Amino acid sequence: MRVVKVGGRPQSHAELPELVASVWNSEGAQLVLVHGGGDEVSALQASLGGSTTFVDGRRVTTERDIEIVRMALSGSANKRLVAALARCGVDAVGVSGEDAGLIAARPLDVERLGYVGAPCSVNVAFLSHLLAGGYLPVISPVSRDATARLGSALNVNGDDAAAAIAASMRADELLLVADVAGVMCDGCVIAELTVDGAQRLISNGTATAGMRAKLEAALAALAGGVDRVRIADIHAIADAGLGTHISATGELS
Repeated sequence: MRVVKVGGRPQSHAELPELVASVWNSEGAQLVLVHGGGDEVSALQASLGGSTTFVDGRRVTTERDIEIVRMALSGSANKRLVAALARCGVDAVGVSGEDAGLIAARPLDVERLGYVGAPCSVNVAFLSHLLAGGYLPVISPVSRDATARLGSALNVNGDDAAAAIAASMRADELLLVADVAGVMCDGCVIAELTVDGAQRLISNGTATAGMRAKLEAALAALAGGVDRVRIADIHAIADAGLGTHISATGELS
């Protein structure tokens, strides 16, 4: 079982649907796809007169913004990806974390981030039902507010959602697909990282913004029992040797 999270920019890559289709067909319906779409959210915010702010790689989300995030991610981005996969012969089903309570989340830091959540549970039975029926789940990370403190929905970072799903599904691998070939150092991909090494990159400020969020999600997945985590570009979907491999060697803290 693999969980693949595809960031917003890689989603527009012409090769993506065929790469996903090849894995889906070869691995026998053992794949879950989670997507982002941050640039699309930002563009929609701007067109409606809003602005974009990030804190530690996570989007500050107001009450008004959560509706924009729903439209951009659960609406256009999700259905566009599903349509592209369908053209490649994949029986893809687009859902969000809100559907069937797929992802329940709790507010992360209301004062700093607003309507942003951290996953607290995943409806494994729902995903298992889709997979058993031969359907590829394509998941928008907009999630249900388990506390109902802020309303019905929370904006969950796609990497965090994918990590929670991978841990809950006991996935063999979590692949975080970015617009770079892996975690970089002096222009080169770091081929291997331990947990301690990843934590150092976060704590010393080397990993910032989106890469910091990816490393934090990778550590959460490993702590949750996922065997392997990789950060890579789209070509790693079909090539297990590409990207930065993060292992559980070293203490999880």
